[in-house]
Amino acid sequence: MKPNLPLFIGKLLLLLGCCFTITSHSFSQAITFGDPDKTRWEIGFNFGPSFFLGDLGGNQGKGTAFVKDLNFEFTKLSKGIYVTMYPNTWLGFRAAANYTFLEGDDAVINTNGIDELHRKQRNLNFRSNVWEAYGAIEFFPLQFIGRNNEYPAKLRPYVFGGLGIFHFNPQGSLKGTNGNKTWYNLQPLRTEGQGMAEYPNSKEYKLTQMNIPVGAGIKYIISDRVNFSTEFHYRKTFTDNIDDVSKTYIDANNFIKYMSPQNASLATQLSDKTIPIIYPGMTRFAPGTLRGDTKDADTYFTIVAKIGIQLGTIYSSSGNRRAAKQTRCPAVY
Repeated sequence: MKPNLPLFIGKLLLLLGCCFTITSHSFSQAITFGDPDKTRWEIGFNFGPSFFLGDLGGNQGKGTAFVKDLNFEFTKLSKGIYVTMYPNTWLGFRAAANYTFLEGDDAVINTNGIDELHRKQRNLNFRSNVWEAYGAIEFFPLQFIGRNNEYPAKLRPYVFGGLGIFHFNPQGSLKGTNGNKTWYNLQPLRTEGQGMAEYPNSKEYKLTQMNIPVGAGIKYIISDRVNFSTEFHYRKTFTDNIDDVSKTYIDANNFIKYMSPQNASLATQLSDKTIPIIYPGMTRFAPGTLRGDTKDADTYFTIVAKIGIQLGTIYSSSGNRRAAKQTRCPAVY
């Protein structure tokens, strides 16, 4: 799946530019954030598992909004890069970009009761690439409390929050007579009547949207140059359409009014793939039947490992570096 890369890259560069503008402005306020001579820049990369939380898939019982409905078989790899400016030991300004892949499928639901049977009968699935960029502020509370300590601790917990932009493109599959799946972009098919006059409450959704990244981590200072972190990173989104499932089933006769015969046929098939589990002989849900959970937006989160490398000169001279090594006291917390 290929997103609209020129548009996305343009927005990504704009966001990163804003992040660095804000960062530079904050840095200029040296009286507030620290000594300009002590400012440090760090670059690094991160990788780790990503998890989707949406309408599709889930576990026993009714669907819920958080980790109870995680399907670990759809765990994917997230990877990314970042640049962070540290005006002092307790504050950082981060700009980052990540890529991951999300997936969900009603077919994996374990059936132990009627609640999950309704979702399994729905029989929908999706997959999507996700590209994102964001800016965030890091805060190290223990370093703030002990900011006058001449020998900062090596182990440093932190929290962060910011503003981001992400691009997704949900696809659904149809299985051919040979058993192979063919994947189709879902957004142009208006599977829930998005933008149709007959469904004024179903709005068309954009594939590039804003999110709010928040999280926490622990950084370990391996050396003056290298550090390692583990981080939990959650995204608050404002869309329920990452998996293209949000509201209700529509009358399939409306598809032909708004799209080509080929797309109308695809939309008819992909919008409702009912299998007759609860009601034998059933082929489609009645228009107006709930297709997804309208109360909660879709989201995703990652748990990543980060390797950071500090840029620039650490000590003003080799003599100062040797002296620092000889006089440094050990710090283990």
